[in-house]
Amino acid sequence: MTKLAILFYSTYGHNRAMAEAAAETARTEGADVRLLRIAETAPADVVNGQDAWKAETEAASKYKAATPEDMEWADAYLFSAPTRFGAAPSQLRAFIDTLGGMWSQGKLADKAVSAMTSAQNPHGGQEATILGLYTTFMHWGSVIVAPGYTDESVGATGGNPYGYSHTAGTDVDDKAKAAIAHQTKRLLKMAGKIRG
Repeated sequence: MTKLAILFYSTYGHNRAMAEAAAETARTEGADVRLLRIAETAPADVVNGQDAWKAETEAASKYKAATPEDMEWADAYLFSAPTRFGAAPSQLRAFIDTLGGMWSQGKLADKAVSAMTSAQNPHGGQEATILGLYTTFMHWGSVIVAPGYTDESVGATGGNPYGYSHTAGTDVDDKAKAAIAHQTKRLLKMAGKIRG
């Protein structure tokens, strides 16, 4: 059984919904799943000053915050976080910055990893965000598993070969869930091959 950590940061709910869809697929595929939120680091007055952000923070709080222990436990990782000016949000980067000790011991190496993202518009930095995360994963020695154009669901969502990317303001609908499911299944398949 593949142990999959799905780690998400979500400001308005899209990336949480994407992560939940991935978790549903992974459990159906027989994976042992930990669905984990990335802890909020923005000041409370900033978060509480935007009703939608505040509501999402409360909704996501039902999930345990990700820890380095979760990273060591997992055979594979799936990250989902929005784009912030063409890069991963500071909350996710802050979590990644806590993993230096694990990285130096090789505990993140040889694990399958993939990423998803969202932005306000179709060309709002999604590809740059995913590719930036993949650069980090290369430093870890993890094995990047991109969806590629290996299933019609990727193109059906206007997606890209790097990872599912969602346009904010739209629902995570059946087409989106199909692309997320494909990416998740591919990640699990490759994780199984790596584990032998």
